[in-house]
This record gives sequence, C-alpha cells and structure tokens, in this order.
Amino acid sequence: MSTTPKSAGQHSAGAFDIRNIIGIVIGTYGVILLAMGAFFSSPEQLEKSGGLHANLIAGFVMVVVAAVFFTWSHLRPIEVPVTPAPKEQATTE
Repeated sequence: MSTTPKSAGQHSAGAFDIRNIIGIVIGTYGVILLAMGAFFSSPEQLEKSGGLHANLIAGFVMVVVAAVFFTWSHLRPIEVPVTPAPKEQATTE
C-alpha cells in the first residue's frame, strides 16, 4: 500500500490503472514466447538465430518487465479523486 495517507475524497485506480493493463499485455506475450521457446523450438529455428534461444530470452525479459509494471502500480498507486454526485434541485410549485 501507499505510505501517504489518503484523503477522504480519493480512492486508488486499482485494476483500471494503465500500468496493470500494460503489464497484463506484456506478461501474456511473454508467457507465450516462453512456451514457444521452451517447448516448440526446433534446431532449424535455433540455427536461424545463431544458436541463441531468442523466444526464450525475449519471453523471460517480457515477464520481468510485466512484473516491474505490477510492482510499480502496487507501490505507487494512482489516487483518483471522488467527485460527489450533483444534487437534484428541489423545485417547489
């Protein structure tokens, strides 16, 4: 949680924080690349990349970047101000 006290008129963005959305997208692609590099790589693909497991390395880096985004959004949440609903004007006839 955040170390700064929250005022009464604010709450955190939570799951709708853009850093969480970016982390989900990057993490999903990272897991897919990890699976492709670990389970579906062939010697021909390894030869094309010069003996480097490119999918495996790229997938690992993407998963790490996604973890950084999630950690960042958890440690420094965005505070969204709560605006009160407009009051209905009472009409007297």
